[in-house]
Amino acid sequence: MIYLHIFWAFFIANILGYGGGPATIPLIQNEVVENYHWLTTQEFNEAFAMGNALPGPIATKMAGYIGFQVGGYFGSVLAVLATVAPSLILMLTLMGLLYKFRKSPQVKRMTLYVKPTIAVLLGVMTFQSFYESYFQIGIGHILFLGIGSYLLMEKVKVHPGLIVFGALIYGAINLG
Repeated sequence: MIYLHIFWAFFIANILGYGGGPATIPLIQNEVVENYHWLTTQEFNEAFAMGNALPGPIATKMAGYIGFQVGGYFGSVLAVLATVAPSLILMLTLMGLLYKFRKSPQVKRMTLYVKPTIAVLLGVMTFQSFYESYFQIGIGHILFLGIGSYLLMEKVKVHPGLIVFGALIYGAINLG
């Protein structure tokens, strides 16, 4: 029964928490502290502070920690699943609607506008990343990683995940 409570507490908080992780924190606190009494207010605040110190979305970190405290590993998995489930359900529903009406002129027009917008956003992100990298690590490292990555992917056919891992190791050794 505790697993059902874990799932329900995080699912309700995240389905009602419009605005992302920070908007759901008060709802999670209400469920965890006031409703189920799994943590005290002090314990919740300490978990929240630690979650803010770590990278990544706050709601999933809080869910993983609280779920583990209450229900072990399975509780942690359920809490994280309940946290992402509302967005996942909405995304799948909307994708289903888009697919169903894919031949509609309105959907075709929408995708016509979305594709260039995404391309521009990706271009801006790439430029910003290159610009910051240029000043932080220098052109030599950028060229080495860029050309090396290209050759490994295109000529040697190395999986991109391995190249990213290798670049992380390179950065830790040479730039850390």
